[in-house]
Amino acid sequence: MKTFLRLTALVKPYFWWMALAALIGFATTGSGIGLLMTSGYIIAKAALQPPMSALQLGIVGVRFFGLARGALRYAERLLSHDATFRILTKLRLWFYDAIEPLAPARLMHFRSGDLLQRVVDDIQSLENIYTRVLVPPLTALFISALMWFLLGSYSIEASLLILFFHLLAGIGVPLLAMRLSRGVSVGIMKQKTVQQLLSLDLFQGIGELQIYGKLPEHLEAMRTAEADKLRLQRKNALIDGLHESLTGLLMNAAVVAILWALIPKLSTPDMNGISLTIVTLAVMASFEPFLPLPASLKHLEADTHAGERLFEILDAKPETIAPAAPLPFPKDPAIRAENLSFSYPGSPVKTLDSLSFETLPGDHIAIVGPSGAGKSTITALLMRFWNTPEGCLTIGGADIGRFDPEELRRNIALVSQRTYLFAQTIRENLLLARPEATDDELKKALAAAGLARFSSKLDEWTGQHGMKLSGGERQRIAIARMVLQNAPVMILDEATANLDGVTEKEVTETLAALGAGKTMITITHRLKAMDQYDAIVVLDKGKIVEQGSHEKLIQGNGLYRRMWELQHTMEPV
Repeated sequence: MKTFLRLTALVKPYFWWMALAALIGFATTGSGIGLLMTSGYIIAKAALQPPMSALQLGIVGVRFFGLARGALRYAERLLSHDATFRILTKLRLWFYDAIEPLAPARLMHFRSGDLLQRVVDDIQSLENIYTRVLVPPLTALFISALMWFLLGSYSIEASLLILFFHLLAGIGVPLLAMRLSRGVSVGIMKQKTVQQLLSLDLFQGIGELQIYGKLPEHLEAMRTAEADKLRLQRKNALIDGLHESLTGLLMNAAVVAILWALIPKLSTPDMNGISLTIVTLAVMASFEPFLPLPASLKHLEADTHAGERLFEILDAKPETIAPAAPLPFPKDPAIRAENLSFSYPGSPVKTLDSLSFETLPGDHIAIVGPSGAGKSTITALLMRFWNTPEGCLTIGGADIGRFDPEELRRNIALVSQRTYLFAQTIRENLLLARPEATDDELKKALAAAGLARFSSKLDEWTGQHGMKLSGGERQRIAIARMVLQNAPVMILDEATANLDGVTEKEVTETLAALGAGKTMITITHRLKAMDQYDAIVVLDKGKIVEQGSHEKLIQGNGLYRRMWELQHTMEPV
């Protein structure tokens, strides 16, 4: 219930839209009842062969209710769908605004397919809160009150009987359907999530599945998931058919009961054969708004489950938040770490252990070490993806936590070892760095990154995840973004790892020229052109084991020298 109340609170701004649509829905159903009643009146009255003038009221009623029913139905659908789409827009914007501060720290424990299911299907299912959960019970309640008042004018017994059968159709049948279908809607949603995960794994890892002979096993898991979903959907369809049959049975029982209550009154002035016909048709039509009620409870279960999955993410506290009074980014971005330690949540091992180093404005430093030494974690802390719980990390003398994360990231250009390209054109992928950039600026950035040949291909589609481009081309697109961003601090996290030797040398020289006058931190395990750096920090198992210039470190007998000799001895002549 708590989750449902939280979800309904999100659509509170659209209360009057929903109330108006519910009122029009009631008028639409009422027009359908009126149409049957006036039609029955004409047929029954005409059987007595009265003068045409005696049928005029019924004829006008049929025309009025017939036209009104169509017009009101259109207005109701227009209003309800407009309100629904507005609600969905609000929900999606609300979710994206809430989830963005959580990335990447709070989302690292979720699989991408599961996140996609929550972002797309779970939010989409919440549209049912309005159209299939909130409105149908209100419409049924209004119709039940209308019929109670209508039949009460003929017989108290008849009004109580229609109220009894409406209660059975509006409460008894939905509760029975909910009991029989408990877990079915949620099970279908879970199977869809499983299918999403399996499908994503198939598309992204089909090569590995084929190499290790696991493709048949994976396909069998997909077939099993589809079979389980179809089984639940068949059960759901059977329950739908059952509650529709029960509602029809109650409608027929109500007609018989009302006839039993009213037939004895045929001899009274208040009741005649025509009135009995009209009332009978009205009773039959009054059960129409009760048909969706069992589905409302099933949608309520599914929507509550979807809401719980969404709130599971959104209730997480962001790892980093903007301070109440953030500092502007300093003009002299000197970076200093002092006794900096960090451990990832759930890990007893320190990824960084008491690190201390410093870069002056305009310095170019390299952070090197074997894989797993903690090099990329330094990047994550500098970009404020994570907080710094132990030690101190400052920029321009101010603690990094005093900067707005967004402002900080606008002033630090990052080329990571994993470049992500959206399934858009080269132009749109570049404009992420600076949306107002002109075509000439885009071409200059491509040329600086060694992709001058792409200058005439700005509108070429890059493919899903940029798969139409090679790994080296994707990396150079990222470098072109960095050129466009023109930030005072540059971080290159294995930026040239996917380039061949000749291109790597060209790009390295270009980056060195572009970084003139800027603070540049290069994270790498490939020791190339190391004499260009003002200082080198050597990491091993989260600790700084050496630091100094290339000349100083190469003369020692530490890890740096061993890495240098190993790499350069293995290089082909």
